[in-house]
Amino acid sequence: MKHWCLRMGLAVLLLIEATGCGMVRSLGKDPKGEALARLDTVSNYKNGSFENLAERSDSTVKRSRLRMMLHRRPKTIRPSHALPWVKTDLKALPAPAPTIVWFGHSSLLIKTRQNNILIDPIFSNHAGPVPGLITAFPGTKHYHAEDMPPIDVLIISHDHYDHLDYRTIKKLKGHIKLAVVPLGVGSDLIYWGFDPKKIIELNWNQSAILPGDLRITATPAQHRSNRSYSKENKTLWASYVIQAGSYRLFYSGDSGYGPHFKQIGQQYGPFDLALLECGQYSPNWPWTHLWLGQAAQAAVDLNAHLLQPIHWAKFVEADHPWNEPIEKLLPAAKKLGIQVNVPRIGEPYTLGDPPKTLVWWNFK
Repeated sequence: MKHWCLRMGLAVLLLIEATGCGMVRSLGKDPKGEALARLDTVSNYKNGSFENLAERSDSTVKRSRLRMMLHRRPKTIRPSHALPWVKTDLKALPAPAPTIVWFGHSSLLIKTRQNNILIDPIFSNHAGPVPGLITAFPGTKHYHAEDMPPIDVLIISHDHYDHLDYRTIKKLKGHIKLAVVPLGVGSDLIYWGFDPKKIIELNWNQSAILPGDLRITATPAQHRSNRSYSKENKTLWASYVIQAGSYRLFYSGDSGYGPHFKQIGQQYGPFDLALLECGQYSPNWPWTHLWLGQAAQAAVDLNAHLLQPIHWAKFVEADHPWNEPIEKLLPAAKKLGIQVNVPRIGEPYTLGDPPKTLVWWNFK
């Protein structure tokens, strides 16, 4: 029955795309008109698409994702029972130094002295335009848009459904003062009702200087973008440097390993904390995500004092066991002398405090 449902869900998704992306608002809207004309002026946009610093072929990705959705997967790709979580009043977070709350996958709230920064929020409990295809793990569904404080800055890394969630953005829209996004992604937000004056689009190595002693810089990542199989790389993907007063944080978004990490470390580091993806790697897309312990090496390249793994423990997007990313990362980080912070979902961590080291993921 499970695999029949997956096949039916995939059929619905393909039907949606076949009948026209514009019929479903969650598919978003690619840049057009003046927005598209502006993209033609930037060096990393060529022949109608954005490019990585070192361009890689992704011709197998479409077929690989379809095969993965249909074939039988090992049971260990999902946890056997609910993940532990901590209930935190996000509207009353103390912030003697930047405080970070992780909600699973790559969704994060960063509280500074003067700002609430929300990154890649997804609170609709599934990733994709069709409910039921990629569902959240038990234990990761306890935080909702209504739990968020007023958001001074929304940061989006790229347009994939597990980072730019229409249903979440729609609920949060009236509580967001400003959105910082990569080039082209503003077209999705405007299509969903955002005021264009509240959107800042950045290319790599461009910065937004904001109230509250906050500077946000978009930096390179090695990835791709698309909200349908028929249109790829029409919007940019990015990592971010977040400077809040004297503190510096790095957020990887989605990115494979490459020399850009060392370049970012040399130009913008050192970092008090690097929030680095460590899951959803696959031989079907070997260059778009960090593999196993590569997040530890990326932290070294960035000159980061502390590493916190993200992009794991909420959704199944690859065939590895759900807790393999953290189990492989810890010994790699120890070997390289990198401290690792692994809070439970919803558990606040304040920079300067001892890292969270409770082993809460040790079950299949």
